[in-house]
Amino acid sequence: MDYNTIMDLAADLGYELSMSGAETFRVEDSMSRVLASYGIVSEVFAIPNYLIVSILTETGKPITRMRRIGYHGNNLDAVEKLNALSRTICAQHPEPVEAMNMLDTVRHSIPCYRLPIYLFGNFLGAAGFAMLFGCGLKDMLLSGVCGLLGGLINRFMDRMKVNPFFETILSAFVMALTAYGLNVNGLVGNVDGVVIGSLMILVPGLLFTNAMRDIIYGDTNSGITRIVQVLLIAMGMALGTAVAWNAVALLWLRPVNAGAIDHPLLITCLGSLAGCIGFSILFNIHGPGGALCALGGVLTWVVFDRVFRYSGNEMLAYFLGSFFASVYAEVMARVRKYPAISYLVVSLFPLIPGAGIYYTMNYAVHGEMERFAAQGMHTAAIAGVIAVGVMLVTTIVRLCYTWKEMHSGNKR
Repeated sequence: MDYNTIMDLAADLGYELSMSGAETFRVEDSMSRVLASYGIVSEVFAIPNYLIVSILTETGKPITRMRRIGYHGNNLDAVEKLNALSRTICAQHPEPVEAMNMLDTVRHSIPCYRLPIYLFGNFLGAAGFAMLFGCGLKDMLLSGVCGLLGGLINRFMDRMKVNPFFETILSAFVMALTAYGLNVNGLVGNVDGVVIGSLMILVPGLLFTNAMRDIIYGDTNSGITRIVQVLLIAMGMALGTAVAWNAVALLWLRPVNAGAIDHPLLITCLGSLAGCIGFSILFNIHGPGGALCALGGVLTWVVFDRVFRYSGNEMLAYFLGSFFASVYAEVMARVRKYPAISYLVVSLFPLIPGAGIYYTMNYAVHGEMERFAAQGMHTAAIAGVIAVGVMLVTTIVRLCYTWKEMHSGNKR
C-alpha cells in the first residue's frame, strides 16, 4: 500500500478545506473517512491554524503529516466541491495517485468571482442591509458606495497579506470616514444606518457560525479560538469607526443622524434579498446555491420581523429566526447533498447584530459608559440567543444521526 501518497492526499484535502473556511469537525471527519476508505485507522487533530494526522502501517511504522494553516478564506464553493470529492473517494476507492489527481483537478476547477463582481457583491451587501437599518434610497446607495470602497481595500490588503486585524481597522476607518464626511456636507441623512450597512461586509459571520458549530461538535479549542478572532475583528471595526468619527468631529463638525425610516415588510425583504445576494458573492457561492442561500436570508428575516411585530419580544424573535435559519440550512443540505454551512451563514446574516456593535462603540466614543455597558450586554445577549437557536437544531440533527447509526448497527 502506498501509505505516503494516501497520507499526502488526506493532509492536502484537510488543508484545502481549512483554507476555504470549513468547520473543524468537517476537516477532521473528511480526512478520517478518506483514510478509512483505504482501510487505514488514523488519528486526526485540527485547529484553525494547524492540522496533524498520524497512522501506523502494517509493519508498525508510524507516519505523520502536518500542515500549518494560514489566513482563512471565505470560499464556500470550495468547501462544497472538496466535501463532494471526499464523498466520491470514499464511495469509489480510486488508486491513491488517481485520487491525488482528482484533488488537483478540483483544486484548479473552483471558480472565483472576478474583481467587478466581487465589488458588486460588496455594494449589494452594504446597500441591502442599510435598507434594513432604516435608510432611504439615496442613503442606501451611498452605503453601497462605502461598501465598495471597503471591498477595494480588503482585496488589496488580502493580496498584500496584511494582518486581518489591521485590514479591518483600515476598512472600517475608510468606510466610516466617507459616510461621516458625506453627512457633514449634507449628502447623507441616516449616517448611522449608512455606516452600519457598510460595516456588515466586515462582520465575521462565517467565523461566528463555525465557532458555534465547533463547540457543538466538541471542538472547544477551535471554537474558543474562532470566538477570539470574532472579538478581535469586532474591536477592529469599532476602533476604525471611532477614529473616523473623531477625525470628522475635529476637522469639520460632529456627524448628526437624521433618524431611521420604518420600512414595510416588503421593502425590508428586498433589502435582505439584495444583502444576502451580495454575501453569497463574497462567500464565493455559485449557481443555484447562491439563490437558495439568499432565499433563506429573506425567509429568516420574515420570521424575525413577524414574530417581533406580533409578540414584541425581541429575544424570542432572534431565537425563532435563528432556529428557522438552522432548520432551513439542514433541509437544504440534505436535499442538495451539500454542507449546511453555506446556507446557514448567509441565512443568519439579517440577524447579525451589526447595529448593536456600532452603537456599543458609539457610546464608548461619546463617554456614555452606562449606555455603553447596557448596549454591550444587550448585543452579547442577542449573539447568545442566536447561538442557542443554531445549537439546538444542530444538536437535534446530530442526535438523530447518532440514533440512526445505532439503530442500523443493532439491525445488522
